[in-house]
Amino acid sequence: MNGARQDSAGRLWAGTSGWTYPHWRRLFYPESLPSKDYLGYYSSRFQTTEINYSFYHLPKPETFCKWAAATPVNFRFAVKVNRTITHKQRLRDAGQIWSKFVQSALDLGPKLGPLLLQFPPSFRAEARLLSDFLSHSREAASGKEIMMAFEFRHASWFSEQVADLLAAAGAAMVIADSSRYPMAPLAPTASFVYLRFHGPEALFASSYSDQQLRVWAERIMGWLKSGLDVYAYFNNDAGGCAIRNLRRLLEFTGRPPETPSSKD
Repeated sequence: MNGARQDSAGRLWAGTSGWTYPHWRRLFYPESLPSKDYLGYYSSRFQTTEINYSFYHLPKPETFCKWAAATPVNFRFAVKVNRTITHKQRLRDAGQIWSKFVQSALDLGPKLGPLLLQFPPSFRAEARLLSDFLSHSREAASGKEIMMAFEFRHASWFSEQVADLLAAAGAAMVIADSSRYPMAPLAPTASFVYLRFHGPEALFASSYSDQQLRVWAERIMGWLKSGLDVYAYFNNDAGGCAIRNLRRLLEFTGRPPETPSSKD
């Protein structure tokens, strides 16, 4: 996984950060649609989503299996790593819970996308800690391939040393656009790029303009042409901004949503 893939164009996986939003009823979901059917409806229109539930809870393996069964064959889930690892233990002595988390997420099978590790803004750079975690992180996958994306919210992490550590491990540094947190450099550290859009003015609650989205679309197309896959997620769910912005980004990149034909 280390390094950029140069033999062919990359693939864009674009979606929203979660799908279980009651306030999307009538804005996106039909009013009569039961909430248990939201994922099936969402996945018939878009190809990927972030699982946010896993940040607050440790989903059982059967829960991951259920999500996989509800979606088409070519669907992908990015999985937000549990906050016990990122916010409470902050990577320290997290081996046991990390292993349990990864083993459960692997039940998504080929639908498993990147594992997203989002850290609090109070977490300052500790290169040795990151290095130690990365050196053992893949052991939890028992030989299976996993992708990892690290979203740091303190600028001290945006250094060449940290970028080199991530690159050596084939892990991505998340590029997150928001009104509150600093944005990482636009230099990929893995064979994929991971983007998050939290809202340009109000966190989780503001919409990107067409001009802003066109700039991102140009960047995305550049990464795709260089052979990098791009995972892009809109986290500005309030008022349905995420859905509207996602559709426009797909339009600007010339990649309209596909309609998958079947489930597993």
